[in-house]
Amino acid sequence: MAELQSLEELGGTVETAAPEAPVYVQKLDAQGRAYATGKRKDAIARVWIKPGTGKVTINKRDMSVYFARPVLQMILRQPLMVAERDGQYDVVATVTGGGLSGQAGAVRHGLSKALTHYEPTLRAVLKKEGFLTRDSRVVERKKFGRAKARKSFQFSKR
Repeated sequence: MAELQSLEELGGTVETAAPEAPVYVQKLDAQGRAYATGKRKDAIARVWIKPGTGKVTINKRDMSVYFARPVLQMILRQPLMVAERDGQYDVVATVTGGGLSGQAGAVRHGLSKALTHYEPTLRAVLKKEGFLTRDSRVVERKKFGRAKARKSFQFSKR
C-alpha cells in the first residue's frame, strides 16, 4: 500500500455509507391481530386490534359503558382519528391498575403501538402526535417527616 501524502488522498479512498432508516414490518399473531402493551401512571393496557367495524371493547364491556366520560372516549379514539382509521378496526383491550384517566391513556398508548404493528406506515403520523411515547409521570412517593410527598406539617415555634 502506498503512503498517503495529503488529506485529499485519504478522502478519496473512504466510501461514506449513508445511514439507512430502519424498516418496520407487520407483526401479527395467528388470528391475524396486532398486539401491544400500553402504560400510563399505574395503569397497564393489553390491546389487540383486527380489521372490523370499529367496535371498541374494554374489559369485556363497551367503551361507552367502561369510559362514561366523553373526554376519556375522545382520548381513546385519538390515534384512530389522527391515522384516519376510525371505524376500520375492532379493538379489544384489558386494563388493570390506576384510575380511569390513567387507564384511558394506557389504552391510547397501546392502541397506537398496535396500529404501528398492523400498519407500519402509520408510525410517522402517530409519532409526530406523540402517541408512541410512554408518559412516564407517576405519583411521587410520600416522604417520612412530611404530611404528603412535599407538604410539611404546620410550623410552630412553641
